[in-house]
Amino acid sequence: MRKIVALPVVLSLVLATSCVSKKKYTELEDKYNNTSSTLSKTTLEKEEAEAKLASIEERVSDYNAKIRGLTDSNESKLDNIDGVVVSEKDKAKMRKALENVDQEELRNAKTLKDSMNVLLSHNLKKDLDSFSDENEDIQISIDETVVMISVSDKLLFNSGSAVVSAKANSLLERLANVINSEPAMEVLIEGHTDAQKVKPDSYVRDNWELSVLRSTAVIRKLENEFNVDPKKLIAAGRSSHMPIASNDSVEGRAKNRRTRIVILPNLDKFLAMLSDEQ
Repeated sequence: MRKIVALPVVLSLVLATSCVSKKKYTELEDKYNNTSSTLSKTTLEKEEAEAKLASIEERVSDYNAKIRGLTDSNESKLDNIDGVVVSEKDKAKMRKALENVDQEELRNAKTLKDSMNVLLSHNLKKDLDSFSDENEDIQISIDETVVMISVSDKLLFNSGSAVVSAKANSLLERLANVINSEPAMEVLIEGHTDAQKVKPDSYVRDNWELSVLRSTAVIRKLENEFNVDPKKLIAAGRSSHMPIASNDSVEGRAKNRRTRIVILPNLDKFLAMLSDEQ
């Protein structure tokens, strides 16, 4: 009887174990199918993303090529002149302006910048020539594209004084008008003396101080009475160390006592003015 009872129990256990294994198999199979589906979907999305990326990279490459082409084209139309970038339009304007300059004066101009300095200096000298035509105490010259006006001290100052004489007002007023009408320039005012020592009881210590005081006196008058922009003005004193004649004679010492006004063309400002023109 015991053997008969045990057989159904064993069969029940076998059947139960068989059912559990089939259920797990079915679950695993479902998971596998879901994973395969997800993987396929992910692979497809990856391929689509890579295609879009390739398209974007191609467009970016095309844009970069166009930008390089435009840059090369623009750079071919620009020149760098001692740090100043000049366009073809500006160069055309400068060449047209140079047509009015004596070509002999342009022979020594090796660069476009040299040519523009010649132009500026030529125009300034033309405006200032009437000074020297009217008074022999005023000499105007051009030295390497810089306009220099040498004014005898007997026109500007009394002997041993740093006070500007009233008879110099006409000259300084006309000079101020030229300076004010031309933004592209700076003006150096140099005081020069003869080699004679300053008298012991003088209000100045030596010729260095006298030359600087005379330079600043001219600058103050240009600024305060004739409205010259002080940013354009530079003061300098040379004492007696740059003579233009011998200090052994009265005539030579008179020539050495002078104020030199050096007009310096500013090419940067000149080019900026050209670029601003419509």
